[in-house]
Amino acid sequence: MKFATETTLEILRREPAGMPRPTPLLFVHGAYAGAWLWDKHYLPFFAGLGWHASAVSLSGHGASRGSAQLNNLSVQDYVADLREVIAGMPVRPVVIGHSMGGLVLQKYLEEAELPGAVLLCSVPPQGLLGATLNLLFSRPHVLIDLNRIIGGGQPQLDSVREALFHQPVSRALLHECVMHMQPESMRAIWDMSGFDLPRPARMHRPPMLVLGAAHDALIPPRQVEQTAQSFGLPHEILPDHGHALMLEPAWQDAAQRIADWLQAQGF
Repeated sequence: MKFATETTLEILRREPAGMPRPTPLLFVHGAYAGAWLWDKHYLPFFAGLGWHASAVSLSGHGASRGSAQLNNLSVQDYVADLREVIAGMPVRPVVIGHSMGGLVLQKYLEEAELPGAVLLCSVPPQGLLGATLNLLFSRPHVLIDLNRIIGGGQPQLDSVREALFHQPVSRALLHECVMHMQPESMRAIWDMSGFDLPRPARMHRPPMLVLGAAHDALIPPRQVEQTAQSFGLPHEILPDHGHALMLEPAWQDAAQRIADWLQAQGF
């Protein structure tokens, strides 16, 4: 089910199969993306296991409000989006944040509690600088090509493949990603680069799962380790996966690990 108007946020929802589990799930996408990222596999997978599963497109993304003001949107605006969606849910959810969505989730935890949180290939509390430098020195051509998106252009399919995927994927999937990808707010990028970083000492600390991907070109395992160390938590690195692990052929590996953790926590 899809819901959005010109003054609201796009929310994709899947109702649970069978007896619903007690705690709903809310998925938050990363930069240049939208709720569509979760709709192909994750929303139906988790709904099939009994969870109310929803995904939001942050302001300026997907069919949500604010596209005309995208470059003026800050990380705090995205946090306000998360606050708004959660306030409209009858039960507070476990939030799963991917990449930039993980940083938005961390900022939200500075002000409010949640039953649980999953940081999936998340921007660490230290921000984007380390990951950007890693990409600059390891794959400069990918960084240059992906920057075309900021100006509204389209990157090359090979750059998308190298940035997002490790497993073999079809050209059809790459085309689908390129058609959905969109510019990101430069203000939000600056916020994530140092101007509005998470402060772990001020955060609420719900049960939290920190996951990364062994072959992530954008948020490499060392960045995931930094995130976990900031919270005094263990982390897990999924082998044979890239950044967009929810779209790779073996997408169910990460989904099942999240589901196992949710069940172990009683969600």
